[in-house]
Amino acid sequence: MRKRFLVCSAQAFGEPVWQPLADIYRVRQGWLIKVDLAGIRLEDVEITTSGKCLTVQGIRRDVLQEGSPNYYALEISYNKFRKMIELPVELEEAEIRLDYKDGMLMIRIEKEVD
Repeated sequence: MRKRFLVCSAQAFGEPVWQPLADIYRVRQGWLIKVDLAGIRLEDVEITTSGKCLTVQGIRRDVLQEGSPNYYALEISYNKFRKMIELPVELEEAEIRLDYKDGMLMIRIEKEVD
C-alpha cells in the first residue's frame, strides 16, 4: 500500500522559496529519498531533522546572471530553496547517509520500519 507523505510548503521568514522535486522510497534498510538539486554545490545544502521531519535547504546561485543582466528567458529557479518531508518514523541525524552525484542528492535513512 502506498502512503502519502507530508511535503510542507516552503517559506523562509516570510520570503517565498522554491522546492526541489523529491522521490521517497521505503527500502529494506529504511528509507531512500532522492532530491533533484541540479546545479547546486553540496556545500550550499543543509540537511536537518526534527522529530519525523527532514528538511533539505540551501541556495542555487546563477553565476551567469551575476555579470550579464541581458537574458532572453529564465525558467530555472534560483535563490533559496527548502524541501520539508515528514516520514512516519522519528529521525536522528546519525541514521542519515548522503551521496551526491550528477545533481541528485541521495539521502539514506537507516531505520527499521513497521
